[in-house]
Amino acid sequence: MRLRHPDGSTVHLAYCTNVHAAEDLPGIHAQLSGVAARVRHLLGVERLGLGLWLSQHAAADLLARPEKLAGLRERLTALGLEVVTLNGFPYRGFHDEIVKYRVYSPDWADAERLRYTLGLAEILSALLPDDVTEGTISTLPLAWRTGWTNDKAVAVMANVDAVAQGLRALAGRTGKVIRLGFEPEPGCIIETTPQATALLSDVDRDYLGLCLDACHMAVGFEEPGAGAGSGLPIVKLQASCALEAPPGAHRALAAFDEARFLHQTRSATGYADDLGEALAGGLPAEESWRVHFHVPLHDTPPPPLATSAPYLCGLLDALLGGDRPLTRHVEVETYTWNVLPGAPADIAEGIAAELDWMRGRLAALGLKET
Repeated sequence: MRLRHPDGSTVHLAYCTNVHAAEDLPGIHAQLSGVAARVRHLLGVERLGLGLWLSQHAAADLLARPEKLAGLRERLTALGLEVVTLNGFPYRGFHDEIVKYRVYSPDWADAERLRYTLGLAEILSALLPDDVTEGTISTLPLAWRTGWTNDKAVAVMANVDAVAQGLRALAGRTGKVIRLGFEPEPGCIIETTPQATALLSDVDRDYLGLCLDACHMAVGFEEPGAGAGSGLPIVKLQASCALEAPPGAHRALAAFDEARFLHQTRSATGYADDLGEALAGGLPAEESWRVHFHVPLHDTPPPPLATSAPYLCGLLDALLGGDRPLTRHVEVETYTWNVLPGAPADIAEGIAAELDWMRGRLAALGLKET
């Protein structure tokens, strides 16, 4: 969906397709014709935005066969779908039985991460609608924190410089500007926006910046306006909600302790790398906990649990409530539908409800659908 900000600029709203398990082109076409088309129908909109996730296998297939890339663009148009942003964080296997720490591999010290990301940029430049000249890609916050050495830091920054050069060259060749957003996440080398500002202070800001994930920021107990004051461009916002438990209610989180994804858990004074570790005594019992478990934006878990939806609303106000938008790409990213306790039978209805909730919040900030 496209919305008009009060300053006249366009803000793109999409949902992220990393919720779907498809990792090859037939599976991607099936998810477009199935869930995505149904979400558009449920919302009653002429055009639905997608934050497309392409595994390394699917991306390589598209790059090797230009006719398949052209066919994907044609299929998107026929279904009333558009892509202006990609999720380039997971490399492959995002719906394997166990993902956990594997999601951070390859990291930015590995030349394969560079190749994958530049390949995604090439694909996105071809998928952008004719009237859109700028796309965005989100990526991991350099690396998971363990194993970080000076040599690794040098390799990471060399690849970061190389991706900026590649994106600049792509813009010169195609006229399409693709910007990359590093996504701070608890437990990684870049956990917060202040850390991002320190580590990425010398990057090419025409092409590199931040992807702010509202769930990650809430788990890190950041102020909602921290990203706005980082000094780095905010190329993309991932609209997501964390899970919250007040003191004395932590055992209620046990229903969300599942085996596929990593659920970093934080309190005001402590942290655990996964929810199971926290429940085993890894966090102060007298403090509230926030859990990196993306829960539906529009819904609430059974009391006494809650979500960080108020935090997300504060972040939306900080980024989009002013005289000009500080980001123009908003991606709803609840990828955990299939591992939620009591997962719904119809994910399309859930995604549509989230997008409807989001467009209501954006309308309250003065943005109007176009």
